[in-house]
Amino acid sequence: MRMVESGDVRLAVYEEGDPGRPAVLLLHGYPDTHRVWDEVAALLRDRFHVVRYDVRGAGASTAPADRGDYGFDRLIGDLDAVLDAVGRAKVHLVGHDWGSLQGWEALGRPGVRDRLASFTSLGGPGLRQVADFMRHGRPRDVAAQRARSWYIGAFRLPVLPELAWRSVLPGLVRRALRGDGIAPRPGHPAPTLVQDGINGLALYRRNPPDSGLDPRVPGLPVQIIEPTRDAYVTPALLESVGRWAPRLWHRRVAAGHWAHRSRPGTVAGMIAEFVEHVEGGPASGELRRARAGGAFGGRLVVVTGAGSGIGRATARAFAAHGAEVVCADIDIDAAKRVADGIARDLRITAHGVQVDVANADDMEDFSRNIISEYGVPDIVVNNAGIAVAGAFLDHTLDDWRRTIDVNLWGVVHGCRLFGAAMAERGQGGHIVNVASLAAFAPSQVLPAYSTSKAAVKMLSDCLRAELAGHGIGVSAICPGFVSTGIASHATYTKDSLREDAVRGLARRGYPPERVAAHILRAVHRNQALVPVNAEGKIGYALSRISPRAMRGLARLSKFAGKDRPYGRR
Repeated sequence: MRMVESGDVRLAVYEEGDPGRPAVLLLHGYPDTHRVWDEVAALLRDRFHVVRYDVRGAGASTAPADRGDYGFDRLIGDLDAVLDAVGRAKVHLVGHDWGSLQGWEALGRPGVRDRLASFTSLGGPGLRQVADFMRHGRPRDVAAQRARSWYIGAFRLPVLPELAWRSVLPGLVRRALRGDGIAPRPGHPAPTLVQDGINGLALYRRNPPDSGLDPRVPGLPVQIIEPTRDAYVTPALLESVGRWAPRLWHRRVAAGHWAHRSRPGTVAGMIAEFVEHVEGGPASGELRRARAGGAFGGRLVVVTGAGSGIGRATARAFAAHGAEVVCADIDIDAAKRVADGIARDLRITAHGVQVDVANADDMEDFSRNIISEYGVPDIVVNNAGIAVAGAFLDHTLDDWRRTIDVNLWGVVHGCRLFGAAMAERGQGGHIVNVASLAAFAPSQVLPAYSTSKAAVKMLSDCLRAELAGHGIGVSAICPGFVSTGIASHATYTKDSLREDAVRGLARRGYPPERVAAHILRAVHRNQALVPVNAEGKIGYALSRISPRAMRGLARLSKFAGKDRPYGRR
């Protein structure tokens, strides 16, 4: 540690790593000290020159003689003094909470901005950008952000916040940490927490939330790391940042407010990858996607059974909303046609890949290759499936094996392989398992199909409970009759069933594109179960209200199905 003079305060500055490497300056928030970055700094110091300091009035740094001297002019002056002391022409600035607010303010000041190579914000935008959002955002989005920002008004009150810091607030900070899955450790919260909290109240009192200054950030590379469970910043506010920062990368981590404590490996990896790219290194697929627009911009989506029907419609729907899509199918020609069509029609990157979802070794290779070449998927749609129609006593053992292998084991493979990678990455994600009305509507002519789809629904419920802690959602989609080519390509134990099935689905007139819309909505809203179309919704309601009625209807059923048959996606 060394002390750096800045006006009438002395700032405690800490440096690690090789000074000959690119410099990364980690700026802490309120009411933290530089120690909040311990885990991240330890992961970065072998690759970068890591600089940290306690802001004025926090940790080992002294407080100003005028206890109200916490305006941005003074804070940016402190940053300038630290940059002078470390002697670097440019640094990559990383800020969390109030450290992030200072970083955004520095971007708006030409003298300091010229000393920054890039900026990574762990949290939200600066006060200039927030003020613009509050003036021009949608009323419901603004109201939601105001509700999350309640503490700002509370900290601007006289006397009461000081009393709270001397009584209840230290315990609430520790409780908030535990709520984010973080155990307090030596150095965080700091032994100086109470006085740091009292001193730092001036940050809120001396920096008005609506300065009226220009919110635009000209030119500099900016990375937003969004903790998806941050209690203080809404997604709508973060999405609006793109209006002000023309060179913006937006990434997500499945964590709460102190993501650098709960997910230090993920946060350090994002910082390092971004800095190395700004320094001239190649962009990974994930970093490249982080600049994409659209509702699903920046996301990598894997869809099995994407060669036609619901799979094809789903792949195109995600691509239309900005996602990069892997179109996987056992029919490689069909997969490539869909991927080529997406690239041609939508100008979106898409990949056609062959996979047999029923083959465990094939799925192992498939998942390994996808992750190695394109990165860990953000969304996986397990859609591939087959239908065998006929009475139970007419089903052969091979009919059962093929149906279970594709409809159930294919989903298990996709969930297991990609779900594990998503959990390890720590950035959240979503798994969609396409089941069917048959999952809760028994049919005398689809025993193997219905059994496999019921298992998919239950698997989805179990997996949803397990993966929720990793920020990974799981949805089971249960369409009724959909007008795809399944009926003409299904396997029938008796040929007499085929004609009625083909005619019935064609007459239904429910296109797969509408199922795809439900899938995108399920991911956006993190819905657990989505019955699709009238018969799907009615069937689900009846299965809940009167299972006996559903069993009675099963005696009358002739055909029910949705998926593409195995081998003809």
